[in-house]
Formats: sequence, structure tokens, C-alpha cells
Amino acid sequence: MKFEEIFTNKTLKQKTKTELLGTLLLNKKIAIDELIAFAKKSTAIEKATCIEAIEYATRKEPTIANQNCWSYLSKTLTEEAPRVKWESARVIGNIAHLFPSKLSIAITNLLTNTEHDGTVVRWATALTLGEIVNLKSKHNKELLPALEALCNSEEDMGVKKKYVEAIKKSKTA
Repeated sequence: MKFEEIFTNKTLKQKTKTELLGTLLLNKKIAIDELIAFAKKSTAIEKATCIEAIEYATRKEPTIANQNCWSYLSKTLTEEAPRVKWESARVIGNIAHLFPSKLSIAITNLLTNTEHDGTVVRWATALTLGEIVNLKSKHNKELLPALEALCNSEEDMGVKKKYVEAIKKSKTA
């Protein structure tokens, strides 16, 4: 089944498309680079679904991600569409431990997204920054104070909770 067939099939709901693509990735019926190539030339909705499928797959098997995937998702954090931002953040949270020496661009773009108007974007960003802090990388020297400041200024309790959890976990581990 080609990507175009999946996206033009009106009988498939959005969640089904995501799970289908994610399962195809996990079963190695499609390559992650093929899905990324399709996403690059797609609409924002299709792109977000492709990234959500990568999130679905990397949640179960992070190692399907490669350098191309990491680079692409680090860049899509800056896209206009909120769903693209939050799905990209979620994938980065799943795979950051695989790219410990490549975190800088993702961290910069995630920190920018902490100021986004959308609660879901900020929540996914906070979750991912927490995952990165838990890696105990060299970035923690700057990242922990930033998370503490974000925690103090964040008004949404769900987002704030993600910062509190990350800060607490970093101090106990």
C-alpha cells in the first residue's frame, strides 16, 4: 500500500492511519526514510500523521529512528502547525537517549516551543525536556535552571506538573 493510498482512503480514520503507518514501520514493511520523504512533501495534516506514526513506532522500538529522522524532527519543531510541533517533541522524547551528542538543536527548538500559545505543544515540550534532563547530559547545567524558571512561570497545571516531575527526578537520581 502506498502512502497516497492511505491518506486518500476516506474509510480510514486518522487514528487508524497512524497505527497502520506505525505498524508498517515496526514490521519493516516501510523504511523510516521513506515515510520522512513523503512527509516532507505533504500537507501539515499528513506530515503530522506521519510524525505521529513515527512516535507510535518509536514508543515501542526507539531504535528504528536514525540520524535522518533525528535531524528532520529537530527541524520540524519549528514548523507552524501545532500538531507537527507536539508530535515531533514526543518522538524526540522517545529517541533522545539514542542521540546524546546531537541534543543542542532539539533543545534550542524545544525551549522556543515552551512559549507557544498551545497547551498541548507546551505539555509535549515539557515532557520531552524532562526526558532530556533525565539523560544527565552536559546540557543539564543550563537546562535545569531553565526548567525551574519555566516551572515558576507556567500557568497550566498539567504542563507545570511535567516540569516539577523532571526537576524532582533529576535531583533524586
